[in-house]
Amino acid sequence: MDKIKIIGGRKLTGSVQISGAKNAALPVLIAGLLAETPSRFSCVPNLQDIRTTFKLLTQFGAKCQENLAQNTATIDASHLTSHEAPYDLVRTMRASVVVLGPLLARFGKAKVSLPGGCAIGARPINYHLTGLEKLGAHIELENGYVIASCKKLKGNRVNFEFPSVGATENIMMAAALADGESLLENCAKEPEIIDLARALRAMGAELEGEGTETIRIQGKSSLKGCDFAIMGDRIEAGTFLAAGFITGGEVTVRGLDPLYLEAVLVKFEEAGAIITRGDDFITLKSQGRPKGTDITTLPFPGFPTDMQAQFMAVMAVADGVSMITETIFENRFMHVPELARLGTDITIKGKSAIVKGKDKLVGAPLMATDLRASASLILGGLYADGETIVDRIYHLDRGYEKMEKKLQQLGAQIERIS
Repeated sequence: MDKIKIIGGRKLTGSVQISGAKNAALPVLIAGLLAETPSRFSCVPNLQDIRTTFKLLTQFGAKCQENLAQNTATIDASHLTSHEAPYDLVRTMRASVVVLGPLLARFGKAKVSLPGGCAIGARPINYHLTGLEKLGAHIELENGYVIASCKKLKGNRVNFEFPSVGATENIMMAAALADGESLLENCAKEPEIIDLARALRAMGAELEGEGTETIRIQGKSSLKGCDFAIMGDRIEAGTFLAAGFITGGEVTVRGLDPLYLEAVLVKFEEAGAIITRGDDFITLKSQGRPKGTDITTLPFPGFPTDMQAQFMAVMAVADGVSMITETIFENRFMHVPELARLGTDITIKGKSAIVKGKDKLVGAPLMATDLRASASLILGGLYADGETIVDRIYHLDRGYEKMEKKLQQLGAQIERIS
């Protein structure tokens, strides 16, 4: 099993190109199921979750031709042969549940395994199921599977109890092929929702309001394939900016609209960094040790939960005390005991973590517990004196494309070892 080896203490400087966003690519690729002609996608990140998505699409009979070395893929879903998503695929990637909407829209039936547990807390799919029922689907839970059916999905008003990203995506895709108009309320506003709307529109869907609480969709009888470039990954961008900040360097990330990361950039500025925003780039220049800064995770446009662990790593070496409050997932502090092995001073109290910044950390063997926790451990290792080894980095490979290579470009002493 691969590990990451880091010799810390190097100041990172330079520029890095951000990959396509995993959290945008997954629903956009799955939306290819809605089209009756092939779709061609570019800026597809070369990640484990993307490869799992292709396996899932192939399971339904779609023909997938991917060249992830070139970050491209073609999906032909003109002749689907199955409506079942088995547990062995769904359990490895919770986002698989968003196939429910497209399968119902194309087949009038779907059988999708329940996702099972999640290391960072419960991610209930009741918002997905309630929304699909509003569109006329009949849903049963049987032997660990969601079994859904309908004669034809009908447009309707769907008011989400919580602005769930996955549920918003699922119902958007289902409504795109439903009869009549759908009005989705209390929708998630994340940039990945906007990217999915752009992809659906490129396929011929008629919708408006993405990025706001209300999305209006006029269902179509069919959709066609599209040519579509996936947006840059705002979480990867934030992680590399954090790497520049924690090491006292100056890092530029390219291939991202800064507006999508504004909540994080404001907090970096509050902590003392100088931020320069361009049309499709962001530069962070450190002015020495960060200053202790509080954050609370919230749905977009608030501070993203997927940047909480990385920001905590930066605050662990800050001048002062910080409070990190997690409101999205109830078990997303699993990186704290591992960061403590580097010598950090972090105390968990309920949904908050009190972080007392220290100017010295020492390298140690660490074990990753989830995707973003992995990134926080890498950041800690980049700062710490001596050698840090991060184990179980398959978590990291789910969301970061060649992270160690990009960090090497910025001057980090980091390598992947077997």
